[in-house]
Amino acid sequence: MEERPLSDISYYKFIDEEKLMGSECKKCEELYVPPRHFCIKCHGSDMEWHQMEGNGKLAAFTCIFIGPPFMVQQGFDRKNPYCTGVVELEEGPRVVARIEGVDAGDPESIKVGTPLEVEFLHRGEGDEEVVSLAFRPTAS
Repeated sequence: MEERPLSDISYYKFIDEEKLMGSECKKCEELYVPPRHFCIKCHGSDMEWHQMEGNGKLAAFTCIFIGPPFMVQQGFDRKNPYCTGVVELEEGPRVVARIEGVDAGDPESIKVGTPLEVEFLHRGEGDEEVVSLAFRPTAS
């Protein structure tokens, strides 16, 4: 699909372009997000980029009340926690990302199995802009 090398740098450049990309083994068609250089299923090394649809379901989550400094700078703290989770994509792979659109202050209201769709969070402006991978519950 893409001519970029399979690397973390390329993966995050795709995120900047609002594309969720993984790698696919040409031998057994196993998918990985983030991408891998070799297949852990068949041990093949012939991998290529594969664009994910961005739909999945919440497999696990945690609500963080005391976060790292960069999250505190974004306004998250004990009174304003955030949620991060493991999303099982419809294509099969699992990916860790922020979970938006849920009440992180009330973890019991968040349900494993909730259908999610990809969202790309933009923070900052110009050369300082950072794009992050996130998911939110799908609109019903």
